[in-house]
Amino acid sequence: MKELVKIILKSGKDQSLRRRHPWVFSGAIKKILGQPAEGDLVEVYDNKDEKLATGHYQEGSIAIRMLALGEETVGDDFWEKRIGAAWELRKEVGPANRKDTTVFRLVNGEGDGLPGLIIDYYNGAAVVQMHSIGMFRNMEQIKAALLGLKGLKLDTIFHKSGNTLPKRDQFEVKDELIYGEREVGEVTEYGNNFSVNWLRGQKTGFFIDQRENRKLLEQYSKGRSVLNMFSFSGGFSVYAVRGGAKLVHSVDSSKHAVDLSRQNIESNFPDCKIHEAFATDAFDYLQKIENKYDLIILDPPAFAKHRNVLNNALQGYKRLNQKAMEQIKPGGILFTFSCSQAVSKENFRKSIFVAAANAGRNVRVLHQLTQPVDHPVSLYHPEGEYLKGLVLKVD
Repeated sequence: MKELVKIILKSGKDQSLRRRHPWVFSGAIKKILGQPAEGDLVEVYDNKDEKLATGHYQEGSIAIRMLALGEETVGDDFWEKRIGAAWELRKEVGPANRKDTTVFRLVNGEGDGLPGLIIDYYNGAAVVQMHSIGMFRNMEQIKAALLGLKGLKLDTIFHKSGNTLPKRDQFEVKDELIYGEREVGEVTEYGNNFSVNWLRGQKTGFFIDQRENRKLLEQYSKGRSVLNMFSFSGGFSVYAVRGGAKLVHSVDSSKHAVDLSRQNIESNFPDCKIHEAFATDAFDYLQKIENKYDLIILDPPAFAKHRNVLNNALQGYKRLNQKAMEQIKPGGILFTFSCSQAVSKENFRKSIFVAAANAGRNVRVLHQLTQPVDHPVSLYHPEGEYLKGLVLKVD
């Protein structure tokens, strides 16, 4: 193994690493002893020449993503051990052991000690998504580690990082099969069936992180008129129908998503008469609902992917939720979410508070929601808790 480039931090900039945070920002670097290429393993030292960590180097604000702390090395068996540990955790805490669920997150980036790597499992297919060049350069090792997992049925590995990796001339990144030949699949979640297209679908093909929140929604749906905004493949809509809703409407700006929601409803409830889907703008639709619904789901795409647009994002959440609160029937239930990592729980809640105050409604919090157990969050990396949600009673 060749000697690694040494990176020295400025005085005082080592504290976050000592607190086990997995990132080093470019502004913390004092000196680079060598010329690391993007994705190279580098060693990080403090200003007094104490080794702190080893990680992937990358140009940009997040300059180094940590793989090992202290004197631990990243050896030949690193990928097998880390991905193996992630698989063991899913077997221990679920949902990998559930017979009625065949879709879950297998690797969740920093939460599994693998910053920049997401792997989602879809009933025999693993969809791999990278957010760092270092992970991209270790594709073959990651593939080998996946194929070596004991007890995991795996016939397909699909690489989907075309829109998540930084654009670099020296790297051609395209979404493609790297093992097997499937680009679509059928999965089961708590007994509900869903079609998944990891080539065309958002994220890796399905919003796995809302599994437990969809199940909770089912409990509130009986006898209610349900509006599922930003519905994508209709996940919440399927649970609402199963929960006994009297009316379910799915709304998404994408015709493809609307077609998929209809397909998933039909797959679970042939000849369903209570579901309709509309391809239209969410804000336009909310202007016209006039107390038609008493259960509304707001699960928009990330309004803020970077902190420099945080204020605009918070205004967007406020405007969206205010309109829903103004329109929902008295006594209605509002499931509202933010999946923006840059938006903290506190900021999201403040936006909802302002929305409620402006709407002039009495609003109570029934549940505070987050991502499920297969999306673990490192205690040292609170940014990993990206999904925030509230269930509100709007009188």
